[in-house]
Amino acid sequence: MLSEDVRAELAAIEPRKPCCCLAELSALIRGAGSIHLLGRGRIAVHLDLSSAAVARRVFTLLKGYGVAGEIHTFRRQAFERATRFRIIIEDDARAVQALNEMGVVDARLAPLERPPARVVSRACCRAAYLRGAFLAAGSVSGPRNPHFELRAASVEGAELVAGLGREEGFALAVHDRGRHAVAYLKGREAIAELLAFVGAQEAALALGESAVVAATKARANRLANADHANIVRASRAADAQLRAIKRLEAAGRLQNLPADLREVADLRSRHPTLSLREIARRLRPPATKAAAHRRLAKLQKLAEW
Repeated sequence: MLSEDVRAELAAIEPRKPCCCLAELSALIRGAGSIHLLGRGRIAVHLDLSSAAVARRVFTLLKGYGVAGEIHTFRRQAFERATRFRIIIEDDARAVQALNEMGVVDARLAPLERPPARVVSRACCRAAYLRGAFLAAGSVSGPRNPHFELRAASVEGAELVAGLGREEGFALAVHDRGRHAVAYLKGREAIAELLAFVGAQEAALALGESAVVAATKARANRLANADHANIVRASRAADAQLRAIKRLEAAGRLQNLPADLREVADLRSRHPTLSLREIARRLRPPATKAAAHRRLAKLQKLAEW
């Protein structure tokens, strides 16, 4: 299932910056957590999660902030009776301080409607927050008729994550389903770009590869037979380029390549259906079609070594 594949990929990411850890935890607690008032100014937070990988991720992030948590397992009584994981954050001074830093509660332990601007002020933090929101309560379907959504308890919560996505150029919309609300995105290329933004590169590439095939079929049905061979060749070339980029990335070699090769690899990965001419125009500075072709051919040659 694509959602679980994406969740596993995101849960394996190691945030490098403390600010990103904070933003991701803030989203995880908002998306999967509930705050319990214990009386006498004390609180506890329970996170209910569907994935063991995500539970381990939350536990590790909390540990990095010096916050103790307990992991319990339980089985749902309805539907598929799947095993779920509950992390309990007990009330102590460090936990309360961390929850305040994450923007989950204020200084008086009252739940906040949204995190302070400082938690999501940077692009890396917005990516981490959206990643946490997906780990907590996200889903994506595809590759046919792909649909991406982030679930929230309220319309305000859905508007929050949609707004963060819009700041990065993703046209997330919001829908109120009554008992909960969702921020959602449609369109294969847009979803692939959003997945790549939050760190799910493998899933983004998989959607991108399927987009090449889908775009080729659609064009082949519309164009005359004289153009059909050209489209097929372009599609096969793009597919070969994507596979070469994927091999270089999996081997850890992509980030060590010259800047011009990394740039064209990034453009091809994010825009798998673009022609060579369109890829060339998006290079900085813009290049010729022949130059873009030479760079992509170089990537394919390097991937064969």
